[in-house]
Amino acid sequence: MTDFVLQGSTPVAPHITSFEHPLQPAEILSINPTTARFRSVQRQPNLEEPLAAAGLDGHYVPSARPWNNLKLLVMDMDSTLITIECIDEIADFAGVKPGVAAITEAAMRGELDFKEALRRRVQLLAGLPVGVLERVYNERLQLSPGAETLLARAKEASIQTLLVSGGFTYFTKRLQERLGLNETLANDLEIQDGHLTGRVTGPIVDGERKAETLATTAARLGLNSHQVLAVGDGANDLPMMRRAGVSIAYHAKPVVRKEATHALNWVGLDGIPHLFS
Repeated sequence: MTDFVLQGSTPVAPHITSFEHPLQPAEILSINPTTARFRSVQRQPNLEEPLAAAGLDGHYVPSARPWNNLKLLVMDMDSTLITIECIDEIADFAGVKPGVAAITEAAMRGELDFKEALRRRVQLLAGLPVGVLERVYNERLQLSPGAETLLARAKEASIQTLLVSGGFTYFTKRLQERLGLNETLANDLEIQDGHLTGRVTGPIVDGERKAETLATTAARLGLNSHQVLAVGDGANDLPMMRRAGVSIAYHAKPVVRKEATHALNWVGLDGIPHLFS
């Protein structure tokens, strides 16, 4: 059986009647003012445009796909768990944000090799005092809407959390402590005499390493792919998303939305549990 989940950043009730005819639901379950589940529907084509015009996310989902069947939640950090791209904000203190941001955007669209794009961007940060990292964390880093609710729901269901990032350990380690994440993986910025050298140390965390980490973590926990949920926004998240039983493109690039199980374009991360029964 298939349900249809309708979500918005504002109440969905005014929109329900406009979708009632094409969906022909046997029952409408109101989860909260901004979320409704249409029970036992038949799939209908051509809903993407009216949903986008109304600022709504709509997804066909299995009627019986329990949230607590998941055992591992794997997430990207930049522009997924948090609202910013940390490297772009660091670059702002060096006066090179536009150039770095352009490389970031191209890499996230899958137009550049991620490792090379990261090296190019980090080189532009050489000479910055390490205190800039603390300023970015304290002054600019914000959690994405619904992040804490999503993680609370995961904890309630005893779902392990893994944060894998092509960004930097300075931020992932602080988020791990702040949010109670089980494990993290990211790149290490090289620091000498209190300044960034313009290099990273150790193997770069790219898309393939994210996927390998997901796979090894799932194997260590004795999980199959259907027990794993992956969430990301950029092309370098696709390898890990392909390894997960369910993947969520969160406010993502088109190439990611195309491949993901579901795409959330309007609502926050707290919309993810509503896609499960």
